[in-house]
Amino acid sequence: MADDYLIVLCTCPDQDTGKSIAESVVNEGLAACINILPGLTSIYRWQGELQTGTEVLLMIKTLQTQYPKVEKALKALHPYELPEIIAVPITAGFTPYLNWITECCQNQ
Repeated sequence: MADDYLIVLCTCPDQDTGKSIAESVVNEGLAACINILPGLTSIYRWQGELQTGTEVLLMIKTLQTQYPKVEKALKALHPYELPEIIAVPITAGFTPYLNWITECCQNQ
């Protein structure tokens, strides 16, 4: 049962962008909850250059069946040319919490 669930990670350039994306995805019923973690420093290579920037991280709790819609929404809403969108399976979890994710994501 737990393998039906995902945490999708997505970095955003700032709190306002992250909040806007999170509200849209939750309102569409694509995720039950999105945590916005501020204060990230990202170091990455982009177009051959080493980059450093500050970002926020979205932790999106959803169903595996919703992933294609979550990815589509993130790509449409995100300001980055190449947004980070990575899904991590939830291998175990508190059953009532997982049931809540199901309820939130299947009622839309």
